[in-house]
Amino acid sequence: MNVIIVGGGKVGVYLSELLVKGGERIKLIEKDPATVAELVRKLPADTVLQGDGTDPGVLEVAGVRHANVVAAVTGTDETNLVVCSLARFEFGAQRVIAKVNDPANSWIFTPKMGVDVALNQADLLAHLIAEEMSVGEMMTLLKLRKGEYSLVEEKVHPASPAVGKTICDLKLPIESAVTAVIRKGRLLVPRGDLVLQVNDEVLALVHSSRMPEMAEILGPAGKGGEPEAG
Repeated sequence: MNVIIVGGGKVGVYLSELLVKGGERIKLIEKDPATVAELVRKLPADTVLQGDGTDPGVLEVAGVRHANVVAAVTGTDETNLVVCSLARFEFGAQRVIAKVNDPANSWIFTPKMGVDVALNQADLLAHLIAEEMSVGEMMTLLKLRKGEYSLVEEKVHPASPAVGKTICDLKLPIESAVTAVIRKGRLLVPRGDLVLQVNDEVLALVHSSRMPEMAEILGPAGKGGEPEAG
């Protein structure tokens, strides 16, 4: 895969190192000479190109016409948007990804502006923190469809209303499904008549909006599940 990365900051360097280790062909564009001097000490010299990523000529030299992906990850939203628009509309790049620095600018990073995927770091971090605060002991293993769904894992709490119930009796939230149950190191197929036990590790596919409901089912009673005895 041919990848062009515009921006030699921390995100650009880390992404470049990751892709180089994975055997991908990359070209990292950075306009600051001092930063370029540092980059060539961290990356293969032929992967670094000094120049302005908003200059069509520089993108051409970097091989944008043959790029599978162009990622604009500079610290300036205006620059990232210009790079994306050039890559898509001038050179027909297959996939264009942009880093959004200011959440207030996220509304303009759309396909109409040449952006396939806009990564808003502040928004992602805020949602991850909020998610961790709301789902208790639930662990997110994998995110799907740009975070819309998650594969999660949680142990059945001893005080959970799910203890002793079959999967078909759990009244799972919509847009969710139990995908596996691990019991004492053994993987069990989650058929409807499988009875859950304390400390079963339940793997489930859940829509992001339904994760608190899933946590309530598997967590202790009184946390949104069955009421605690008074």
